[in-house]
Amino acid sequence: MKTILYIVWALFVAATIFSLVYAARRTKRQQQQMAAWPKAQATVTGSATGWTIGAGGSSRNLRYYPTYQFMGPQGTLFMGKSEISAVEQPAPGSLIEVAYNPANPNESLQVSSEPRTVMGCLIAFFAVFAVVSFWFIGVFPLG
Repeated sequence: MKTILYIVWALFVAATIFSLVYAARRTKRQQQQMAAWPKAQATVTGSATGWTIGAGGSSRNLRYYPTYQFMGPQGTLFMGKSEISAVEQPAPGSLIEVAYNPANPNESLQVSSEPRTVMGCLIAFFAVFAVVSFWFIGVFPLG
């Protein structure tokens, strides 16, 4: 029975590592891409709403994704929606920094260090969780 638990643990750890590597690469690719893009101050126009997953029996929480507009290089107005969520609804008229693709200003991303911080916390959490669950399987009394 413990062999089955170790196999399930290994599959879980492998899937988690795969997901974290994928997310870290995506975040790094976006950060590198944004580093070369020009920056602009954008005005928050409102927000789109979404819900957290509520995994593990936790309650779902409402999240807000700012929508914004900014002036492009020739004075053209462009709009976008942030991929970075917030717990509180952003105030319309407030300013955020965005980076935009000079070849296609319709493609823009909010500048923030939050995705890297979240990735660091997730990696630490899952590392501790993997070690503790491996230990727990070893001491779990079976029949």
